[in-house]
Amino acid sequence: MEQVDQLLEKFLEAAVTNAVTGRVEVGDDEGVPGEQPDEGEQTPELPPLHQEAYDAIDCGDWAGAIAAYEKALEQDPADELARLGLGQVRLLERTSTMDLTAVRQAAAERPDDVQAQIDAADVDLVGGHVEDGFGRLVEAVRRSSGEDRDRARNHLLGLFDVIGSQDERVGKARRALMSALY
Repeated sequence: MEQVDQLLEKFLEAAVTNAVTGRVEVGDDEGVPGEQPDEGEQTPELPPLHQEAYDAIDCGDWAGAIAAYEKALEQDPADELARLGLGQVRLLERTSTMDLTAVRQAAAERPDDVQAQIDAADVDLVGGHVEDGFGRLVEAVRRSSGEDRDRARNHLLGLFDVIGSQDERVGKARRALMSALY
């Protein structure tokens, strides 16, 4: 559940970074012990499909969360929060069964193995090491060619969607990617 908590925290940070307004309380309705809610201030409710996704995440039901976010995007293709949520849940789903130590060891031992670098970049992002994950894949693009290069590049572009285009780390990594490609 620690990964879920980390993901939700990163998800909310990305939402704020991307100018998605509103405040969402995750957890019980009682708030912080000893803290009184402000009178007249109500926490906006999540749209139903977003709430469905959050509930599925809380239960570890990645497929259910993905389905809810996909449905939200079908209804509103401009729903930035659903797009970010979908990318983040897919990341969590990919990493939920990984042995983190084995992934990191494989990446260290096989720097030219694009799949090992992709897996390690996913683990980096879930762990909050965004720059490390981006840098790892930029380097994989730089060192590889053909199909491997395309896989590394496409995965990196997908990770940009996990963090959000407004995040300065994405802009920096995009510039590094362009340099690696040309």
